[in-house]
Amino acid sequence: MGAGKSSVGRRLAHALGLPFRDADEEVERAAGRSVAEIFEDLGETAFRDGERRVIARLLEDPPHVLATGGGAFMNPETRQLIADKAISIWLRADIEVLARRVSRKNDRPLLRGRDAKAVLAELARDRHPIYALADLTVESAESPHHNTVHAAIEALTAHLRPEVPPS
Repeated sequence: MGAGKSSVGRRLAHALGLPFRDADEEVERAAGRSVAEIFEDLGETAFRDGERRVIARLLEDPPHVLATGGGAFMNPETRQLIADKAISIWLRADIEVLARRVSRKNDRPLLRGRDAKAVLAELARDRHPIYALADLTVESAESPHHNTVHAAIEALTAHLRPEVPPS
C-alpha cells in the first residue's frame, strides 16, 4: 500500500510498450462496485477470493504489466499463479515513505479509522517475508517514479538475460 504499484506500473508498461492492467480496477469492473464497498459489504476474504479469480484470468492474457493489490501476493494460490505465469516485482519502500504516500488519499479500506503508520508497520511485519519471495525486488524510494521504473527495467533485464561469467 503506497509503494507505487499502479503509478510505477503504468509508467513501466509504457516504457516496455506493454498494456497496463490494475487488478483492483479489474475486480471493481467484475463486481460492479468499488474495492471499499466489497470490503465493507462482503469482507476481505470474499474480496481476496474474487481478486484471485480475476488475477488468474488476467494472467491468461498476452504479456502486460499487472499491478496487484498489496494483499494479493499473500494468498498462496495467487502467489503460485503469478510464479507460474509471470515475473513478480516487489516494490519495497520504507514505512515513513509509505505513510506519507497513503496519507494523500482516503480510499484505503485497511486504513479506515486507524493510524496509517501503525497499520503499515504491522502489514510490513506480516507481509515482507512473503513479498521477499518475489522474483525481483526494486526499491521504491522518495524519488521521482521514473527512477523506480528505470530500476525495474534494469532488474528485469538482468533477470531475463543474466550475465554469463567469462571463461
